[in-house]
Amino acid sequence: MKKGIKGRLLTLIAFLVIALLFLLPSTSIYSSLPSWWGDIFPDKGVSLGLDLRGGMHLVLEVEVEKAVDNAIERMAGSVKNRLEAKEIEGPAVKIADRLIHLSFPSDKTDAVREILDEDFPNLVTKEESGGEKVLALREAEKNRILTTSTLQALETIRNRVDEFGVAEPLIQKLGDNQILVQLPGIDNPERALELIGKTALLEFKLLNERSPILRDFPGRIDEGTEEAFLNEFKDRLDPDDEILFERRTNADTGETFKIPYVVKKTAALSGDLLADARVSIGEFNAPYVSMTFNSEGAELFENVTGENVGRRLAIVLDGNIYSAPNINEKISGGRAQISGSYTHQEASDLAIILRAGSLPAPVKILQNVTVGPSLGSDSIKKGWRAGFISTLLVIVFMIVYYKFSGLLSVCAMIINIILLVGALATLNATLTLPGIAGIILSIGMAVDANVLILERIREELRAGRPVRLAVDAGYEKAFTSIFDSNVTTLITAIALFMFGTGPIRGFAVTLGLGITVNLFTALVATKVVFDYLNSRKRLETLSI
Repeated sequence: MKKGIKGRLLTLIAFLVIALLFLLPSTSIYSSLPSWWGDIFPDKGVSLGLDLRGGMHLVLEVEVEKAVDNAIERMAGSVKNRLEAKEIEGPAVKIADRLIHLSFPSDKTDAVREILDEDFPNLVTKEESGGEKVLALREAEKNRILTTSTLQALETIRNRVDEFGVAEPLIQKLGDNQILVQLPGIDNPERALELIGKTALLEFKLLNERSPILRDFPGRIDEGTEEAFLNEFKDRLDPDDEILFERRTNADTGETFKIPYVVKKTAALSGDLLADARVSIGEFNAPYVSMTFNSEGAELFENVTGENVGRRLAIVLDGNIYSAPNINEKISGGRAQISGSYTHQEASDLAIILRAGSLPAPVKILQNVTVGPSLGSDSIKKGWRAGFISTLLVIVFMIVYYKFSGLLSVCAMIINIILLVGALATLNATLTLPGIAGIILSIGMAVDANVLILERIREELRAGRPVRLAVDAGYEKAFTSIFDSNVTTLITAIALFMFGTGPIRGFAVTLGLGITVNLFTALVATKVVFDYLNSRKRLETLSI
């Protein structure tokens, strides 16, 4: 056997062995293999997409306008804190119609202007008089927030899903302010929805325990009566204060109720300064969330607790108080905790949300579809059944019409299928129902390439050429047609992958891989067999 033929044959065998090794984890045989197998050989195969495995399909809308409102509120709080830090006495801040109304001693006008120019370049003065300023967010900054809030939400949701542990999720931007989320194989959609959709705005706010309206507060109110309670007290509430509620559960009866608190509107500290959040176990085996601040947050937390010893600090998540511990001493080291009546899973989900960060704006669910695994199983069976029947018909046609040469083409087609599915497993690609359609189409294209080659060989044999020269000329003449048709289809597959979504990209992946493998098998696999037969024994006739 010539060295060139031997090298091509060994290359083909090597590709087949590698493909089978990567394909093995996707088969039922893998579960019966010894445990050490996965340590040496690949342990991940083809992942099934949402339409085959079942799971969740969500379309979310980011309320980008609220991202601007949130930015203005944070800016207003920062302005007040900065002025107080610079010893500007009695600054008052109010927000109305996206404008920040700032009041301060009139003799401090120049100092305030200097602080605003230096520390708040994104604020512009709309109106100004003695001791008062009306500030607005610059238009460029507002547009930046509107543009980036969806991308920030996308990244935050992706981080949460990654920590949740969903295999092969699809998370991508749709239009200007929508996000597509597909979670294959998820078995607890309610928990996932809560995890993804929670805004998770964490704030630390001081309680105002000297508010005069506290004298009329009941110790607790029934859940569901919060709005009526707020309407009763809103006119008596100080403009710098707000009423928030802590949800409690009676351990004996399981009854839930709310405890009202008066807290300062301006947060003393926000959750964007967190470095980490983990579940820990406290006394009585009760889980809680321990938080660690970054260096800036640790310094600020130390200052807040040091300046407010004896007061209570409410830990507020999405407008709900989780706990309101008393500050007994200055807390150094940048550590805090959120405790409450949590299950371990609830505490774990809260830690995931805090680690991933808060959404820049609330998200609204536009579409929520749960695909059951039974539907996916049915789709797989129908898809593979269609593939099996089409492959069987092709095999029968090729053997009947092209005889022995057709049998070689069938072997090449089977090699093509093994290499294609093995390539999908190597890339740990996600197989969808359109992906199965792409595999079936690739089978048809593989046969088409072999038909072109065999017809060219027939033409050469009819012209009276010897078998070996006819085979070489057949491959040479068919090469241009096969290459051109496959490359143009490959360009289409690349375009579908780049600009398509979900199922279309799944189809594009299998089609693109199928074309690449098809070029290899059509031009190498059958040719090496013909060359091998000619090297062993010069063929006088060819069954074609």
